Amino acid sequence: MDDRVFGRRYRVIERIGSGGMAEVFKAVDEVLGRTVAVKVLHPQYAQEPNFVARFRQEAQAAANLSHPSIVNIYDWGRDDDTYYIVMEYVRGTDLKTLVEQEGPLDPRTAAQYGAQVCAALSVAHGYGIIHRDIKPHNIVITPDGTVKVMDFGIARAGNTTMTQTGSVLGTAQYVSPEQAQGRTLTPATDLYSLGVTLYEAVTGRLPFDGDTPVAIALKHVNEEPVPPRRVRPAVPPALEAVIMKAMRKNPAERYESAAAMRDDLLRVARGEEPAAAGTGAPAIAETSVLPSVGAGGEQPLPGGRPQIRPVPDRRTNPWAWAAVAALVLVLGLGGAWALGAFGGGTVAVPSVVGMSEEEASATVAAAGLSIGTVTTENSDEYELGLIMRQDPPAGTRVKKGTAINIVVSAGVAMVEVPNVVGMTEADAIAAIEGAQLEVALPIGREYSKEVPEGVVISSEPTGGAQVPKGSKVAIVVSKGTQLVKVPDVTGKTKADAQRILEQAGFKVKAVEAFSDAVAKGMVISQDPSPGVSLDAGGTVTITVSKGPEQVTVPDVTDMTEEDAISTLEGLGLIVDAEYVVSPDVGIVLNQDPLPGTKVNKGSTVRLTVGHAP
Repeated sequence: MDDRVFGRRYRVIERIGSGGMAEVFKAVDEVLGRTVAVKVLHPQYAQEPNFVARFRQEAQAAANLSHPSIVNIYDWGRDDDTYYIVMEYVRGTDLKTLVEQEGPLDPRTAAQYGAQVCAALSVAHGYGIIHRDIKPHNIVITPDGTVKVMDFGIARAGNTTMTQTGSVLGTAQYVSPEQAQGRTLTPATDLYSLGVTLYEAVTGRLPFDGDTPVAIALKHVNEEPVPPRRVRPAVPPALEAVIMKAMRKNPAERYESAAAMRDDLLRVARGEEPAAAGTGAPAIAETSVLPSVGAGGEQPLPGGRPQIRPVPDRRTNPWAWAAVAALVLVLGLGGAWALGAFGGGTVAVPSVVGMSEEEASATVAAAGLSIGTVTTENSDEYELGLIMRQDPPAGTRVKKGTAINIVVSAGVAMVEVPNVVGMTEADAIAAIEGAQLEVALPIGREYSKEVPEGVVISSEPTGGAQVPKGSKVAIVVSKGTQLVKVPDVTGKTKADAQRILEQAGFKVKAVEAFSDAVAKGMVISQDPSPGVSLDAGGTVTITVSKGPEQVTVPDVTDMTEEDAISTLEGLGLIVDAEYVVSPDVGIVLNQDPLPGTKVNKGSTVRLTVGHAP
């Protein structure tokens, strides 16, 4: 996975974790230049529509959540056959590792952490999102003590069906009784799991453990936990009361909301008495799919027969027996009515919404009915293959043998990503939204010499790709040519000038020239001039001094004065003549400097010339 790039922008640096459904990698967003975490669905799940739908739902659901204690979701996508989610990279230690390394937490510290988790859950529950996998592994403590709740990998919004019929997705050691039984979940399930998490945080032990996930789930359904103070006497009674209330078997007996539990945890952290009164029952654990267990804890045996357990010998209040008898009577009358004892051979239509066709056929057959027409429709709410509507509706009384028409989900509709490269930003947004897709925010922006400002450079997924309706498409829009002011490098050494210009984003071309005024190796001039705005990546030419130009003094002795002066001045030298009496009138008798000497151009050569007496 090293050097892997997702979505042509998220470059993997290292693997930082693995869970039941996915691996997590640290990566760099090469567009925005920030460190992110990329969660990649395990290959064995990438071909499973149910898991892929759940994975996609994580991004869509969690992306709407904004809270300091909730890990931000930035992006999601598909790369070949790999699905990934891009999220905030959190520096810190998960609560499980913290307890394993340092032992049970200080009770007040644990209460403060729990209060922060409750604050995050309160926001999520307000959006109708249940986390469904609260556990120490998904609670990260940053160096400054801030709690970050992560991995909404099995969260679901409202009552959308995202689990296989007859199974529950969760982590056995922290699963709530209703979750273990496959019942409809409410926010109270997260509070139960948080209660288990706090139990472990302050005692260093799990309230329930066993050899198999199913065995552990059965204990959550049937057994009462040992109160935390019996495991660790240092746990305050106030915190024990909060934990035991959160872990009550009946969801209705737990806290009415995450906000209410947070208030009690804050009271515990301050050393005050919580509102909770009395107590209730409540290796790296991976999220897994568990068979649902019966309300009494029985597991289905081969052939569908329940396991028979001995009835414990316990005293029962006579009024309880009376209530049971009344319930049996009501159920018996209800069954008789359903079988047509009072309805002239009519039966109540059972609900088959959310079932597979096979399960629905068995259910309606047991009621003396049959499956009629079967049609399919795309659905954002129901998984592929599950029934999304029925006619007649559930509860309607019909004659035996009536056919029930059903509509089966064909899964999320797939749409084609439009090719928006070369479009203006406004046109690209309109095209994407017109294709029933969303534009990922924030929109990426880059400088480009080739693409005009305001025009789309690229998109991810690319045009022509097939993606689920409602998916997000990330676009990168040109900021046009980047203009940068040219820095002044005159008078600097060649090396310093090159470094300054290259750091400013320019290419450098160096030429040399002689200079009497500028020392050798220093910049004489530059083009463009300092302060001029130039395209980033453009070329700046610098002229570097070679120092003064030198010439070799020629031998002009025995030349006529006129020829000597012409020769020397032609080389850029200055002539100074001195005359002496000599029979060689007008002839150069001597020179200084001597022939062959190197001198700077412009230097003076003194000549001795013969003169008549």
